[in-house]
Amino acid sequence: MNKTYCPSLTEYKRRVARVVNIGGVPLGGDFPIRVQSMTTVDTMDTLGSVEQTLRMVEAGCEYVRITAPSVKEAQNLLEIKKQLRARGCNVPLIADIHFTPNAAELAARIVEKVRVNPGNYADKKKFEEIEYTDASYAAEVERIRERFRPLVKICKEYGTAMRIGTNHGSLSDRILSRYGDTPLGMVESALEFLRLCEEENYYDVVLSMKASNTQVMVQAYRLLVQKLDEEGLQPYPLHLGVTEAGEAEDGRIKSAVGIGTLLEDGLGDTVRVSLTEAPEAEAPVAKALIYRYTNRAEEARPILASNSENPINPFQYHRRAAREVANFGGLNVPRVITDLSRVAALEYADLRAAGHLYSSFLDKFQMSDLGADYIYTGQTPAPFMLPNGLKEMVDYSAWLDGGQRAEHFPVLTPAEYAAAGPRHPALNFVFQELATLTPAALAQLRDDATAVIILHTSNAHAMPEIRRAFFELLGAEVNNPVIINRQYPALTPEETQLYAATDVGGLLLDGLGDGVVLSTELLPERPKADWLTTIDGLNQLSFGILQAARTRMSKTEYISCPSCGRTLFDLQETTAMIRKRTDHLKGVKIGIMGCIVNGPGEMADADYGYVGVGKGKIALYRGQEVIKKSVPEERAVDDLIELMREDGKWVEKEVEPVAG
Repeated sequence: MNKTYCPSLTEYKRRVARVVNIGGVPLGGDFPIRVQSMTTVDTMDTLGSVEQTLRMVEAGCEYVRITAPSVKEAQNLLEIKKQLRARGCNVPLIADIHFTPNAAELAARIVEKVRVNPGNYADKKKFEEIEYTDASYAAEVERIRERFRPLVKICKEYGTAMRIGTNHGSLSDRILSRYGDTPLGMVESALEFLRLCEEENYYDVVLSMKASNTQVMVQAYRLLVQKLDEEGLQPYPLHLGVTEAGEAEDGRIKSAVGIGTLLEDGLGDTVRVSLTEAPEAEAPVAKALIYRYTNRAEEARPILASNSENPINPFQYHRRAAREVANFGGLNVPRVITDLSRVAALEYADLRAAGHLYSSFLDKFQMSDLGADYIYTGQTPAPFMLPNGLKEMVDYSAWLDGGQRAEHFPVLTPAEYAAAGPRHPALNFVFQELATLTPAALAQLRDDATAVIILHTSNAHAMPEIRRAFFELLGAEVNNPVIINRQYPALTPEETQLYAATDVGGLLLDGLGDGVVLSTELLPERPKADWLTTIDGLNQLSFGILQAARTRMSKTEYISCPSCGRTLFDLQETTAMIRKRTDHLKGVKIGIMGCIVNGPGEMADADYGYVGVGKGKIALYRGQEVIKKSVPEERAVDDLIELMREDGKWVEKEVEPVAG
């Protein structure tokens, strides 16, 4: 099987894509990775669209997308463009098309680029299981090609670029019947349209493979690149995005897990971060993700590579098989370790930073949904008994000096591990990095049923180096559990959030990792409160990354679209209202979609859906099945909760104990 999907697994090399000129702002080749976003106001609101576009450009957008759901909106793109140009704004405009080829053909004569979704451009999406013979399938493909051909000819004539943008949730019934709800189905959906473009000698094409599930999204982009090479097609530029990522911290983490993973391997030529926020809030996040790779090749340390072959399947998720050691590896979920080693004079209340809440009034602990599994206290073990369910890791020297206590688990350096010395009978942690995984170290680990590896690196190209270390373990048949450790000195909280989500999330998406520990460094003179606030943030970030990578569900997940001119209610306000009432439902996935275009399909694997179907009217879904078709907006959240109650998924929110 050909597993090649990027220029290099061990050094930063950006994939060289074909250059596509979009209104004088070229994409691909050696040009910078571009930032874009999409307006959220009604396209018929000309002034509102112009003003929002200007704010987006000021925030860093290099392309601006505007929805054109019908011919009248497509026609109004001309007026929007005129007013923008009159105000000195020459940003390329992109028309977003769903279902309406006529609107696409008109828009292609006006704007610099059109985006079409092959799943609903003259194709069928009725959520039906339909059996196709080879003949009927081929006939349906030919019908769609003939409906698509006029748009290709218009784009070629007017010099208009095109994005063929597949969405995981809107694959047609025909594609689903043959390929299933899979990355391969997403790729084939785009290739059907792309092959026609090449037949017409039209090459100004950009491709995207968006999904709200980061595993599916990353696999689809990788498979797309592999298929383009395999079929001898042009290396078209890639538009990266995690669709319906959500809002606030969760949306940023999820976007970084998906987009950052691909950027690490040199894939991607333009980025859109889809947040349920104002579009001008998206551009800074995209810019921060992209900026990390500006000088990556120069800053990175060469990665040792004894074997360049990829031992895992990058197109399908399989978790690395690890022996069970205590509650690591095996079938256990990845564990979260909170680093408290720099907190002086640890007290009961300080464990709140690790998600364990102490009430002085009740004199007992309660673990939150984001309660860490272990704390690492380094040289200063906690001077009190820990709450049930929380375990402690200490430095090896502290473990020896403390009498080798059974309830403390030692953390050894490579040198300490190589030396013959006392060990905990059940669980020992060993720091390792790629350079220390010598044949002797690998042999020792392979024979040690008590060892859990803590993998770390100081390389700027961190994720690929840790991945290479995993490959060494796989090649040597070392199946000890592995904790991923990343340290982020001198970064802002926002940078730490995005970088950690990329470094750790990218490994988890490939099934690599049985735990995570994030660390930071603050100046020693900073007050204890600052340390605890930072550590609490890292603890929440660890759980957020695991959730975004779909490897440990610890809280409610919201699959909410970023809004656009099609939206039928205030997405930000509604999402906040639903979150306020449901954010205690551990592991439940709720889709919040502004219109039927981003409805049941885009929610993909959501448990429940809240979808705008008319002014002030909401449809409620269980999975992809509509349960209530036209609920007044003022009672829709209550009805959603009642639906969960009927399914036994609803629990009342508990009141947190007062910390003391």
